[in-house]
Order: sequence, then C-alpha cells, then structure tokens
Amino acid sequence: MTFMVWNDKLSVGVKAIDDDHKVLLGLANKLWDSITAERGKQVLDDILDELVKYTTYHFEREEQLFAYTSYPDASEHKKQHDDLTKRVLEIQKRYREGAPALTLEVMNFLKDWLYDHILRSDVRFGPYLNSKGIK
Repeated sequence: MTFMVWNDKLSVGVKAIDDDHKVLLGLANKLWDSITAERGKQVLDDILDELVKYTTYHFEREEQLFAYTSYPDASEHKKQHDDLTKRVLEIQKRYREGAPALTLEVMNFLKDWLYDHILRSDVRFGPYLNSKGIK
C-alpha cells in the first residue's frame, strides 16, 4: 500500500523542486513499507537517516533559489523548514534512544506536513521562481 502519492496538484512548476518532492514522498513510502513489514531497527534507522539527509539537502536547494532570486517570503519559509528539521531530528533521536518513535502518528505527521507544506507554501514560490527564469 502506498502511503503518499504524487499528483499534479503538488507540482510547484520548478522541475528540480518537483523532483525533490517526489524523492521525499518515495522515502516516506519506503519508511512506511519498512514499518508495516516490521523490518529491523537498523533498516528503519537507515531509511530515517536517508530521509533526514535528503530533507536537509532539499531545503538547502530551495533556500539557495530564494537567495538567488531574492524571494520576498524566504525568511518565513526558512522558519518552516527549520521547524520541521527540528521535529524530525527529535523523532530520530527518540527512535535511536529506543522509544517507539516510528508510529502511525509520526508517519501521519510527516504526511500531513509534507502535503500541507507543498500545497500551502511551496506552490506560492513556484510562479515567483518561474518569473525569474527558473523552470
């Protein structure tokens, strides 16, 4: 069962960002599949680590584009990135310390955050970046 599904409503109109979002959804699905298949802690830890690293990479890419184009809402958007990064690192830390952190509640948080962030925040910068020649 697929946990998160890409659809055209999630497109921000910038290929690199859309591709990143597809990877993030894929990693969330990989994590979900591993949880539901009751794979070992090391497998889950590796996938969670990959998700954290890719999220950091993706946020840096967006923020570089914001700086390059002088995106007016960059500071508010970066704050959202920082808030999610902090929450995910807390989840990862608790999981590594032995807490059952990778629960349905955590997965639903990630799902809701990704969809909400893309649909409410990221779609707003797409037209701006397009107007600056970034497709």
